[in-house]
Amino acid sequence: MTGFPRPGAGADAGAGSGTGEVSAAVADAHRREWAFVLAATARVAGDLDLAEECVQDAYAAALTAWTRQGVPNSPGAWLTTAARRRAIDAKRRDRVLRAKLPLLIEPDSPVAASAPPGDGRAEEDEVIPDDRLRLIFTCCHPALAREAQVALTLRLVCGLTTVEIAQAFLVAEPTMAARVTRAKKKISAARIAYRVPAPAELPDRLDAVLTVVHLLYTTGHTAPGGDNLVRADLVDRAIGLARMLRTLMPDEREVAGLLALILLTDARRATRADPQGRLLLLEEQDRSQWDRILIAEGTALLPWALRGGRPGRFVLQAAIAALHAEAPSYAQTDWPQIVAIYDVLLQVWSSPVVALNRAVAVAMAQGPAAGLAQLGELEAGGRLDAYRYLPAAKADLLRRLGRWEAAAQAYRDALALTDNAAEREFLARRLTEVTAAHT
Repeated sequence: MTGFPRPGAGADAGAGSGTGEVSAAVADAHRREWAFVLAATARVAGDLDLAEECVQDAYAAALTAWTRQGVPNSPGAWLTTAARRRAIDAKRRDRVLRAKLPLLIEPDSPVAASAPPGDGRAEEDEVIPDDRLRLIFTCCHPALAREAQVALTLRLVCGLTTVEIAQAFLVAEPTMAARVTRAKKKISAARIAYRVPAPAELPDRLDAVLTVVHLLYTTGHTAPGGDNLVRADLVDRAIGLARMLRTLMPDEREVAGLLALILLTDARRATRADPQGRLLLLEEQDRSQWDRILIAEGTALLPWALRGGRPGRFVLQAAIAALHAEAPSYAQTDWPQIVAIYDVLLQVWSSPVVALNRAVAVAMAQGPAAGLAQLGELEAGGRLDAYRYLPAAKADLLRRLGRWEAAAQAYRDALALTDNAAEREFLARRLTEVTAAHT
């Protein structure tokens, strides 16, 4: 346990904390430290299910221990130590049980036995130098269905709630909960060991890993719920993981594309809300306040990423983000070029969300009526019924066409699907405006 203080170390001796303070500290540690604690514990446990159980126990123990001893100076280190100790104890009990009851224990399967002898940490560190990124690659196991890989990783490693993951996948919460449960059961039934993939295995898991990091970023970029528009902890975590991926796999164009996309998008972070926290649309943002260093870094990645064959979905999205970042103003944005890139992107990735974004770009290039017609087709398809940005986009185009009553209803539909306070305030404000114009 070198490098980690013992549980309780760092707090003033005998100095307890109030229940409210401790609850807030545990909640903050869950939000900020979950991925680090789980990843470190999984290396000791060698089993994701056991690691998750031990980490949950550590957080529960913190509520009692920190109330008595005070909140430690390093909550993440305290939690990691506590969780890893639980994992070591559990493995020790398991070894004792196996020694005493050999006939009742099935031998390890070939999958579990394929893990390298010893803890393999030196070799792992050479391949993937970060515990969190190592665990993401491990969770994206080819034995699981693709969506299960991504959902399980977002839940276990990134700490997203089932509701947040369901929204990212455009499915109902019970559906997503069932997917995560099935994935965990399959890992257990197939005896899939916690084993870092070899370098040759990384490319086959890369697209799922990139999807995880991208969804982590988008969930932080506009939080599904709560009072704040942005969850900075998730955004910063995604940026850090994208940078590590770029270092780990510098020859992968899609890795460069993802990093460019995140940097170019995040360059606008400070201008997405006014000083009162009210949402500002792209056309309302002060472009002089965009982070030019991030924009320069993001655009510098694109020329190489666009060469050498057909670009992938992250490179294409980054190209669109670059056009937005480089436009002198909203009106001077090259909308026809953005529509053309969306056309290519839809061939690579036939996502209804991409089709929605394309419809908005068409509205800018060809007029709101043209965009509205495409939104109608998406509505008829039904795949975006629970996606709040479809009625929000429809409401905006109806507003621009002066169809006040229809716009008001679309804003109400969007409000019914929106939990984020900043987005709700914006939609309510627009609803008031179009209602007043109608009367």
